[in-house]
Amino acid sequence: MVSGFSRTALATVHANIVACERCPRLRTYCAEIARTKRRAYRDEPYWGKPVPGFGDPRARLLLVALAPAAHGANRTGRVFTGDGPGGSGDFLMAALHRARFANIPTSRHPDDGLRLADAFIAAAVRCAPPDNKPTTNEIANCLVHLDAEIAALPRVRVVIALGRIGFDAYLQLLKRRGVAIRPRPAFGHGLAHTLPNGQTLIGCYHPSRQNTNTGKLTARMMDDVFRIARAALRS
Repeated sequence: MVSGFSRTALATVHANIVACERCPRLRTYCAEIARTKRRAYRDEPYWGKPVPGFGDPRARLLLVALAPAAHGANRTGRVFTGDGPGGSGDFLMAALHRARFANIPTSRHPDDGLRLADAFIAAAVRCAPPDNKPTTNEIANCLVHLDAEIAALPRVRVVIALGRIGFDAYLQLLKRRGVAIRPRPAFGHGLAHTLPNGQTLIGCYHPSRQNTNTGKLTARMMDDVFRIARAALRS
């Protein structure tokens, strides 16, 4: 069972994320996307606000991604959700399902029954950025939310960074927390690092369509990362 305190702490963090106005460029962009919509979703409401993390409050595994997709999480309000069949959400959930961290292998809409077990998904940036490229200042502005979310997830032992931006953001957060890491860990797919705070940080290519459609990231490569994570959790 999850304590009432844990649920309350996460609910407070998520309310603060949704209400955030720290980055005017991102807020303007997300609002415009929600207003104009993609033709395929023109009859659907768009979330259009910052997107909180999603998963098990007692998670030992944390995934740190880049940011919401303009017509995915920015539309549905849930990370890695709604970017269509074969999109990054389905690719990631299929891998989480194979690794027994998710109860179903797809992520189509917030009421699809998806549940994560022992895993939680967060992001370096909580608003969809133009061209999927947040600025350095926008990433720095959003670290307060990642910090607060992690503080409400006290059991996290293993972190999978989905892409270099997520990897760098997590290291930047640890630096803010006073965790000295020398030499600086290098990002690489499947490369695991034991951190001074006892956590294991694992690099992983981001499951974007660009990476999965070109074969830079395959299902087998994704499974390998979760096998490394499982081994780290067992240790």
